[in-house]
Parts: sequence; C-alpha cells; structure tokens
Amino acid sequence: MKLSYDPRYNVAYISLREGAAQVESVTVGEDLAIDVDAEGRVVGIEFLNANVQLKGEGTGQLLVVNEADGQTTALPLAV
Repeated sequence: MKLSYDPRYNVAYISLREGAAQVESVTVGEDLAIDVDAEGRVVGIEFLNANVQLKGEGTGQLLVVNEADGQTTALPLAV
C-alpha cells in the first residue's frame, strides 16, 4: 500500500494494488473516488480537497498510526 499526496493540487491517493491495466473510477462523493479493476477489486482511493478530508485533529496533518506498536507519524498537508 502506498499513500501519495500532491500539495500543488491538494490531492491524495492510496494505492492498494499495482499493475492493474485498466481501472474504472467510481465517484463516491464530491471529493472521493474509488478505482476498481476489471474483477471489481479496489485498486486505489483518490481524495480531492485532501487537506480537509485527511487532516488529523484539525492540525493540517495526516496522522498515520501503526496499531501494532502505537507509533504515530504526522505528515504535513497543504492548508
């Protein structure tokens, strides 16, 4: 799994699988789309207006929490 964020466009993408030749984007909401492959498996999730959707505790950061060891990493998002 890979999370990428482009502050120039304020877009984040969570890639769950590599190598899908063809995907269909399913719009779930105004700022959210899910990409699925030909077999209906989720390939990735796209967040538009990502700094609003992914910010942690109002800080303008994405908080990534490792539930196994409790470690938290904060990634800055554009404000």
